[in-house]
Amino acid sequence: MGDSRIIIALIIGLILLIGLIMKTKIHTFLALIITALFIGIAGGMPYDEVLASVTGGFGGTLGSIGIIIGFGVMMGQIFEISNAAKRMARSFIKMFGKGREDIAMAITGFLVSIPIFCDSGFVVLFPIAKALSATTRKSVITLGLALAGGLVITHTVVPPTPGPVGAAGIFEANVGSLILWGIIVAIPMVIAMLAYARWYGNKLYQIADEEGNWIRPANQSNDQIKEYIFDDSEAMPSTAKAFMPILVPIFLILINTIIGAMSKTRGLEITGLYAALSFLGTPIVAVGIGLIIAILTLTRGIPREDVIKELEVGIQSAGIIILVTGGGGALGRVLTDSGVGTQIAESIASRNINPLLLPFIISTLIRFIQGSGTVAMLTSASISAPIVLSLGVDPVFATLSACVGSLFFSYFNDSMFWVVNRSLGLREAKEQLRGYSVITTIAWAVGFITIVILNMFFG
Repeated sequence: MGDSRIIIALIIGLILLIGLIMKTKIHTFLALIITALFIGIAGGMPYDEVLASVTGGFGGTLGSIGIIIGFGVMMGQIFEISNAAKRMARSFIKMFGKGREDIAMAITGFLVSIPIFCDSGFVVLFPIAKALSATTRKSVITLGLALAGGLVITHTVVPPTPGPVGAAGIFEANVGSLILWGIIVAIPMVIAMLAYARWYGNKLYQIADEEGNWIRPANQSNDQIKEYIFDDSEAMPSTAKAFMPILVPIFLILINTIIGAMSKTRGLEITGLYAALSFLGTPIVAVGIGLIIAILTLTRGIPREDVIKELEVGIQSAGIIILVTGGGGALGRVLTDSGVGTQIAESIASRNINPLLLPFIISTLIRFIQGSGTVAMLTSASISAPIVLSLGVDPVFATLSACVGSLFFSYFNDSMFWVVNRSLGLREAKEQLRGYSVITTIAWAVGFITIVILNMFFG
């Protein structure tokens, strides 16, 4: 009875959440907290454990991403008032050519997210997408989804991000081979994601105006608006100054990632200089350094009062993103602590199905239930590894199966879902679900099909 009770509570809770968000005047943040409390209590968790899960999930999520969001939006304001964002937009246009801005954003996200968490990368890089939208009048929906898709795909399937590395360890897969095959699997996923991002950006055509506000001009699309000119009279920082606040954090985080990998694979002691570099490369510190660089190099000639005012505007816009992201973390923690994900996964593992499909299905369900891709792939690996390895499945493809499964349908309990949609200015649940949620599901489907095909020839 206890097992069925938590599953029933989960089903009712998800229906309640969707209803509260789409059919009532209750704010998304409040709806997330209400649903988390309901599922925990209705599922039979003790009251004190429910409260501990909600507060722990809220605080745990914001502890890792909240400060970064604050720094990132403040940096975005500096980019706008200094015209650094426009300089970056011009650089990307020259590099990839007019009309290929979405490809530029996808490739940027694809590369950046290999060493960096995707939500941190999105916060840091989104000002470029916004500037490209304002400059080229290409839908920010297309550009933002292309960036988000590129980021989340490589974050999910290419080490050294923690999820794939951890899953590889459980399956005893060679990390070098996983990097190679992960990149190969990611390429068709990105192509399919880009095609949808272009279509949806046309359907939901939205651009940033000169003041950075979102507008939706009628009867326009990415295909109709491709001609634009640059105003060479505008004062802009150099390309090096414009990119430095982004490149420095990325470089520092990459160094931290390398040091961490070496400590695990070669027994490197993280002391002295290594400890200092590792500290500077933590995302919070690295992005904070980037913000300081932006303030010092990009605001020369701008009055102090104007700079402070713009930073405060950024902080205000970060508030709702932070709260809703924390609410999603609270819901995810309740679902994790209740044990419903593990219970369903173990039930699937007991059935006789294709061994390569097993880690994929378990990861898919856990991802949908509790929101964290990393938790989904690691839990899936832990449950399925003894089964699939005993049946002779290639460890690399088993690892990729678990990783790709964790991409399924990002929605209200995933922090990246809120970071992306709030940054894009999407407030309607239907628009949110048809955007980033569909992007991740397309990547999920194409990724698994690719793995199955590759396993037939190389597994």
